[in-house]
Amino acid sequence: MSYPHLTRWLASIGALALALLLYAPTPQTTTPAAALDDGLARTPPMGWNTWNRFGCDIDSQLIRKTADAMVASGMQAVGYQYVVIDDCWQTGRDANGNLFADPVRFPGGIAPLADYVHQRGLKLGLYTSAGAITCMGRPGSLGHEVQDMAAFAAWGVDFVKIDWCGAENQDARQRYAIFRDAIAQTSRPMVISICEWGAANPWEWGADRGHMWRTTGDIFPTWRSIVDNIDANGRYNAAAGAGRWNDPDMLQIGNGRLTLDEQKTHMSMWALMAAPLIAGNDLRTMDATIHALLTNPEVIAVDQDSLGVQGVSVWDSYDGLQVWSRPLADGSRAVVLFNRRTVAAPITVAWSMLGLPSDSAAVRDLWARGDLGTFAGSFSAPVPAHGVIMLRVAPVGTQHAASATPPPPVAPAPPPTAHVVPGAPQLAAGAPRGSTPTGPLRRSHAAADADLTERAAPVMIGSVPDCGGVSCSIFVQRRWRN
Repeated sequence: MSYPHLTRWLASIGALALALLLYAPTPQTTTPAAALDDGLARTPPMGWNTWNRFGCDIDSQLIRKTADAMVASGMQAVGYQYVVIDDCWQTGRDANGNLFADPVRFPGGIAPLADYVHQRGLKLGLYTSAGAITCMGRPGSLGHEVQDMAAFAAWGVDFVKIDWCGAENQDARQRYAIFRDAIAQTSRPMVISICEWGAANPWEWGADRGHMWRTTGDIFPTWRSIVDNIDANGRYNAAAGAGRWNDPDMLQIGNGRLTLDEQKTHMSMWALMAAPLIAGNDLRTMDATIHALLTNPEVIAVDQDSLGVQGVSVWDSYDGLQVWSRPLADGSRAVVLFNRRTVAAPITVAWSMLGLPSDSAAVRDLWARGDLGTFAGSFSAPVPAHGVIMLRVAPVGTQHAASATPPPPVAPAPPPTAHVVPGAPQLAAGAPRGSTPTGPLRRSHAAADADLTERAAPVMIGSVPDCGGVSCSIFVQRRWRN
């Protein structure tokens, strides 16, 4: 089975240049837009999407079997509800401009699938693009927004992912406002997922046009890609809240050759950042380990916490060790001790980092699902390479609700000397967003990692040719500091 990211990106814009960010998040300085007042996505959406695992190799049978697996596996019971069909379901328009599904792969169209999913207590998501064509060259919605959203509503769609391929020269704020208004005209509740890769700063304006917005380029099942997306998404914590969520892209748990610790980090950090949890593996065949990672109820409870505050880094060694924290509705804190290094290392969290109203706190390990005891002043633990320890820390001797105010994010270190991966494509100085770099597109991920320093900026990353039995050639990515 092919892993189609490079094809998808080259079909639309070649190699998209996106924002470079240091891994210590810096709080945004702009005031985000107010959230849509429609009652949707009050906590981060949870579900599954076809793209990461299947690309264009999708059909109605896959959707039905995946819906069945979501229910049978218990994923629905812990909060997963959206079954999202990504690109390649559509093949054309009829004489009246009506979009239609591939008649071979989706006989009967989308409506029967929506009925099937709804009968199982789940919801259906569907993909389109803001341009005339999608990332894979299928019909997009440019000029057909009202018509297409009316069709989606008539079919029973509950979630719309709107990509940006074919629309790179347009105004993203205007384009997504058109979709918002077209969906409102249908009177059908539909979660709007804005997917313009963070190129136009959607964290500043996305909340009154959608319910979630990508802050990053496409994710891959590699450690570097996961860390890069954490770094990018972590900067925009102030934009997140009920009905409006930063989206560092879908989960790659169960894909590629990520280690167990790397996958645990992936899930932990998405939950800590209040990110949408959209699985992207094959639910029909996942093993018990992957199932446990995706369905840990205590980790999911952090992601879905009603306070809706995105976590931030509150301490940074600036050589690969971090403490991240997120306040929870009951006054406790979710805490992640995060080790980016290639060897295990101890990390200490002091209660002063968390803004706790007590010198003594009860600590619970969320992955072990066990209480560790009560600790005065701080807690220390060895953390595996590329791994995390995820905790819930509750003050003792005070009312838990006494303080739900998060501590300020850690201040970033001074930027290091710029570092560019040798042989990787580069943008000319001052090149605008969306520029295509020149140079080789393929580069060994191991070689690239060997060249990268943890705090290197700017960084141009080339290729990831080995993703565990699937071909996952990477698009060239450059992130910009804002």
